[in-house]
Amino acid sequence: MTSETLWYANRATGAVCLVLFTVVVLLGIAVRLGGRIPGLPRFGTVRLHRTLSLSATAFLALHITTAIVDSYVDITFVDVLVPFVSAYRPLWLGLGTVSLDLMLAVLVTSLLRAHLGHRTWRAVHWLAYASWPVALAHGLGIGTDLGADTGTDWMTWLTVACVATVVAASALRAAHAVRASRHTPAALLRASEEARPRIAEEARTGAPEEARFRTTQGARR
Repeated sequence: MTSETLWYANRATGAVCLVLFTVVVLLGIAVRLGGRIPGLPRFGTVRLHRTLSLSATAFLALHITTAIVDSYVDITFVDVLVPFVSAYRPLWLGLGTVSLDLMLAVLVTSLLRAHLGHRTWRAVHWLAYASWPVALAHGLGIGTDLGADTGTDWMTWLTVACVATVVAASALRAAHAVRASRHTPAALLRASEEARPRIAEEARTGAPEEARFRTTQGARR
C-alpha cells in the first residue's frame, strides 16, 4: 500500500469507528432505559449492542494498524498503548490512546465478568461512556479532514450529527432518571436496586425473554 492509500484507509476507518461507537453508546442508553428497537424483541437490543461493540472494536484495530504501518508519520505500538509519549502530535494522539485504554479495560472486564461480579463490571463499564468524548476530541484534534487542509466539511457534519444524537439521548436518560426518583417510593427504589443484578443478568444473556420469544414464534407456526 502507498502512503496515500493508508492515509485514506486511516481516515475512513476512523469515521466508521466514530459512527459505530456512537451507535453503541445510543444502544447502551436504550438498554438502560429498557427500550427496544421496532421489529426486535427486547433482548435483540442487547444482542445488537454487543455485536456492534465487537464490530466497532474490529474497525478500531484496523484504524490503529493503518496508523502504525503508514510511514508518513512515526507512530509506534508503544505510542498506541502509552498516552502522550508520541513525537507526533502527542496531545491529540495521546487522547486517542487514553480512549483505547479505557475501551480495553471495558473489554477485559466484560470477558472476566463472571469472575468479577455485576457491581465491579458495571463500575468499569461506565468507562465506555467516558471513552467516547475522549475519542471524539482525538478525532477533532488530529484529523486533517476537519480543517482547511482539505477544504471539505463532511467529517465536520458527521461529528456534529453524532454529538447531537448522543447529547439528546443523554438528556432523555437524565430526564427519565429524574422522573423515576420523584415518583418511585423509597421502598420500591430499594427493591429495584436489589433486583437490578438479576435483571441485568437476564438482559446480558437474553435467555428468559429469548426462550419466551422462540416459544411464541413456534406457536405461531
